[in-house]
Amino acid sequence: MNQSIQSSPQRLRRIAVLVAAMLVALAAFAAAARAANYVALGDSYAAGPIIPNQIAPLGCLKSDHNYAHLAAPSIGLPLRDPTCSGATTADMTSPQETELGTNPPQFNSLDAETTRVSLTIGGNDIGFSEIALSCVTLNPFSTPCKDKYDSGGKDQIAERIAATAPKVAAVLQGVHSLSPSAKVFVVNYAAIFPETGFGCWPQMPIGFGDVPYLRSKEKELNAMLATQAAANGATLVNWYNASIGHDACKGSSTRWVEPVVPTNPAAPIHPNERGMQGAAGILAAVAK
Repeated sequence: MNQSIQSSPQRLRRIAVLVAAMLVALAAFAAAARAANYVALGDSYAAGPIIPNQIAPLGCLKSDHNYAHLAAPSIGLPLRDPTCSGATTADMTSPQETELGTNPPQFNSLDAETTRVSLTIGGNDIGFSEIALSCVTLNPFSTPCKDKYDSGGKDQIAERIAATAPKVAAVLQGVHSLSPSAKVFVVNYAAIFPETGFGCWPQMPIGFGDVPYLRSKEKELNAMLATQAAANGATLVNWYNASIGHDACKGSSTRWVEPVVPTNPAAPIHPNERGMQGAAGILAAVAK
């Protein structure tokens, strides 16, 4: 009886130590569960419209085979993907209306525990869809694009790109503010046209004289993104360079971007799954 009474305090201490150890382990487990995550932000080139399988919210035309979903296993972090087709820089901090509902501000997915962020944005700020529609032509010898956007000594697309630069800067600064520990990666836009020449009308029904102009404008947009990435603590992921030779003028088994009439599951003038795989590979290599 006396021995049992004497050992009780020892047993209690052991139990207390075990309980404390379990609480520490549980706290560490909980912290690990929320400590690190990868957040993908951006527009349709990040979301992957029409690429199987489309996932909720369906109004965002988002694929579970976009570059973020394909890169996440190699990066080794849980993924949050609020990307949405049609997104502009404003939709990072404001709700985005889609045909099937409202997508919350993409920044809602960021927090202090976020350690990786990818971003593709800016194309819709300069009017990507409007430009594409305005430049398609049935006459390969016409130049409706240059006639509309680059006449009278005024290059409207160049002006739009310059006006978008501070908006991209503000997005990057906002990411750092909400997720100060995050490494941020700006993924630029994949090549739509061949690196040289006058395109491939009618596969891409853009006039021969408009192709060099539009190619130069995409390069100008990507150069702006590179400048803003460097100035705002982000790393450029050069999807454009990797996609040279895989443009919309190539065959269906080679191209990363579909032409106006896709033959692979993707939206017109948007990346297909092969293109997303290309972006995922270079993103994963630098974001691990």
